[in-house]
Amino acid sequence: MSDRKKITLPVLFDKMAKGTPLTMITCYDYPMAYLVEQAGIDIVLVGDSLGMTMLGYDSTLPVTMDDMIRHAAAVRRGTPNGWLIGDMPYMSYQASDESAVLNAGRFMAQAACDGIKLEGGIEVCPRVKAIVNAGIPVMGHLGLTPQSVSSLGGFRLQGKSAKQAKKIVDDARALEEAGAMAILLELVPDQVCALITERAKVPIISLGSGPTAHGQLLIFHDMFGLYPRFTPKMAKKFADAGKAIADGLKQYVDEVTTKVFPEPEHYFGIKAEEYAELRRLVELEG
Repeated sequence: MSDRKKITLPVLFDKMAKGTPLTMITCYDYPMAYLVEQAGIDIVLVGDSLGMTMLGYDSTLPVTMDDMIRHAAAVRRGTPNGWLIGDMPYMSYQASDESAVLNAGRFMAQAACDGIKLEGGIEVCPRVKAIVNAGIPVMGHLGLTPQSVSSLGGFRLQGKSAKQAKKIVDDARALEEAGAMAILLELVPDQVCALITERAKVPIISLGSGPTAHGQLLIFHDMFGLYPRFTPKMAKKFADAGKAIADGLKQYVDEVTTKVFPEPEHYFGIKAEEYAELRRLVELEG
């Protein structure tokens, strides 16, 4: 296991102040989290995107708090030192301040998260304030917000017009004033991201929103060719693990059907005299 020090909020803000870009990645299970820990990623998001990448849904909407807690707890066991963010799933915070605080608290108590993320701007600021007042750090999420993708017209760039972009700028300021410790900008024009970043006093993280943010986020499955349905433009494939796994599976099928596998080093035996005694005992029984 990595011997690096625990990432804390002061560490993140210190990196931001020094101009050191923050690294952030989604993560959904223990083996993946172990690798993320070894790489030294700063912020680890257990995203509700697991509904698509791990559970096979067409959207994030069916994901439940129980789904999120189970995966977040597994990720925490794999990355004890990353700044772990639990993604508040659909309708876990929209109904009331009380439900928002209770569900955010589940991430902290049951999965040992360091904070939570929720989607929306000015309209969710009361929820942000309530959660922050309960002592739980909050990351905001603006631009393409998957839980609202139907009303946004699909998975597409947000803030292309001056009016739309101004709304995102205003939302970012409102989230910061409500107490958000960081803001994720997903699929926002790079100039809009730059404008928000230069005005912000909290870390701004870019997901397909350009290089000027304080940090970058990518989806693990997009980075390594593990999501078969599509690869978004904002993703860079750092390795094609999906192809390597597929090739390995095909080789496995071939070696089993042609009786190449298993070889002697892949199975176990017992001493000859013990086997002889076993045969004698079996034969005595007829």
